[in-house]
Amino acid sequence: MTQSTVRADQARMPAQIPYIIANEGCERFSFYGMRNILTVFLTTSLLLSMPEHLRAGMAKEVFHTFVIGVYFFPLLGGWLADRYFGKYNTVFWLSLVYCCGHACLALFENSANGFYTGLFLIALGSGGIKPLVTSFVGDQFDQSNRSLAQKVFDGFYWIINFGSFFASLLMPIFLKKLGASVAFGIPGLLMFIATMIFWTGRTKYVHVPPAPRDPHSFLNVVRTALTTNVPGQAKTGYFMAVLGGLLAIGSLFLIPQIGVVAAFCLALVLVLGFGGMGAWMQLERARGIHPDVAVDGVRSVLRILVVFALVTPFWSLFDQKASTWVLQANQMTKPSWFESSQMQALNPMLVMLLIPFNNLVLYPLLKRIGVELTALRRMGLGIAFSGLAWIVVGFMQLAIDGGNALQITWQILPYALLTFGEVLVSATGLEFAYSQAPLAMKGVIMSFWNLSVTIGNLWVLLANSSVKSEAVTAQIKNTGMSVTAFQMFFFAGFALLAAFLFALYARSYPMLNNYREAK
Repeated sequence: MTQSTVRADQARMPAQIPYIIANEGCERFSFYGMRNILTVFLTTSLLLSMPEHLRAGMAKEVFHTFVIGVYFFPLLGGWLADRYFGKYNTVFWLSLVYCCGHACLALFENSANGFYTGLFLIALGSGGIKPLVTSFVGDQFDQSNRSLAQKVFDGFYWIINFGSFFASLLMPIFLKKLGASVAFGIPGLLMFIATMIFWTGRTKYVHVPPAPRDPHSFLNVVRTALTTNVPGQAKTGYFMAVLGGLLAIGSLFLIPQIGVVAAFCLALVLVLGFGGMGAWMQLERARGIHPDVAVDGVRSVLRILVVFALVTPFWSLFDQKASTWVLQANQMTKPSWFESSQMQALNPMLVMLLIPFNNLVLYPLLKRIGVELTALRRMGLGIAFSGLAWIVVGFMQLAIDGGNALQITWQILPYALLTFGEVLVSATGLEFAYSQAPLAMKGVIMSFWNLSVTIGNLWVLLANSSVKSEAVTAQIKNTGMSVTAFQMFFFAGFALLAAFLFALYARSYPMLNNYREAK
C-alpha cells in the first residue's frame, strides 16, 4: 500500500466544515426564498401600474437583471478577498450588507425605488460572498485529506438545495397568505442567522491570508504578453485585444435598444473574449520577463475560461425556470391551493435525491462496466440534458398555444431533465473550478465561474430584446409558432450546440491538481 493510499484512507474531515455547511443552508433559504417569489410579486403587485400585456416581459427583465448582478459581483468579492481582507472578513461584512438588502425588500414592498435598492444590496452581498464561501470550503482541505473534498462539495451543494426546497415550497404560500413584508422578511431573518453561525466558527477556520501584490499576477502577465514587441513578429494578439476594446465601446451605444445592464455585460464579454484570445496568441512573449510558473498559470486560467464560456448556455436555460417556466405554469391547470412558483421546489428536491443516487449508485455502476464519467464529461452531458428539457417545454408550449389544457404535472419531466443536468454541471463545476485554479487565484477563478451565470442571463436579456423588434416577431410568426415557443426551441438548440463544442474541447483539456500541500 502506497503512502498516498494510506493518507487517503486515514483522511479526516475538518471539524470546522459543519459551521460553513449550516451557514450555507440558511443563506440559501434566504436567497431562494426571495428569488423564487420575485417574478410572482412583480407581476401581481409592484408592476401593477404597467399595462397587463407588458408586465410579464418587464418581470423577466427585472428578474434576469437581478441575477446578472448576483453573479457579477463575485468579481468584486474575489478581488477584495484575494488582495485585501481575506475570505473570512469579506464574507462576514458583505453578509451584513446582504441582511440590509432583505430588510429593504420587507420595508419597501410598495416603493419601486426602495425595493430595487434592496435587490441591489442583495445582489452585492450575495454575489460578493458567493465565490468566497465555496473556495473557503476548499481552503479547509490540503493534500492529506483532499480525497474528502468532492464529498464535501457534493454535501455543500446538497445543503444549498435543502434550503432551496423549503424556501420554494413555503414562500409562495407566505406571500399569498401573509403578504410581501412577511414573505420577504423571513428570508432576511434566515440570512441574519446564517451570518451569526458563520461568525461563531471564526476561531476554528483555516485562514489563508490575502496574497501580497504580485508583479507576476495574472493581469501583469497578460499585459506583458500583449504589449511586448518581438522583432520580426506581428502583434496579432495585441490587435485582437484592441479590437475587443473597440467593440466593447461600440456595444455601449446599444443601451437604448438592450438596456444599460445588458450593454455593459456585453462589453465585458467582448473584452474578456478578445483579450483572452489575444493573450493566448502572444503568451510566450512573457517568458523571461515573468517566471515560467506564472506564465503556465495564466495559460491554465485561459483554458479554464474556455470551459466556463461553454457552460454559459446552460445557465441561460437553468435560470429561466424561475421566470419563463413560472409564467408557463400560470397558463396550466392546477389545484386552487397550488401556486405556480411552488413547482420550483421540484428542483432542489430532485437534487437532494440525485446527488446521493449518482455517487452511491450511478457512478459506481458505470465505473464497473468501464465507463468513467470524468468532471468534464459530466459537465458536457449536463449541458445536453438542459437542452432536452427545453425541447420538452417547447412542445408543451405548442400544446398550450393550440388551446389544449395541460396539467401543471407535465412540468415534472422537464424539471427532472434540467435538474439532472444541473447536478452534472453545477455540483461538478464547483470542485473542478477550485482544483484547476492556480493557488494564488482561487477567489478570482471562482468569481469567473459565477460570471458564467451572469453571461448566461445576458443571453436571455439579448434574446428578449431581439423579439421586441417587429421584423423579428414577423419572421417568428412565419414559423407558425408563438414567440414564447420559438424562444424555447432556440434556447434548446443553443444548449445542444454548446454541449457538442464542450465535448470537442474537453478531449484535449489537461487536468490539474492545484490543492495546497499538506503541512
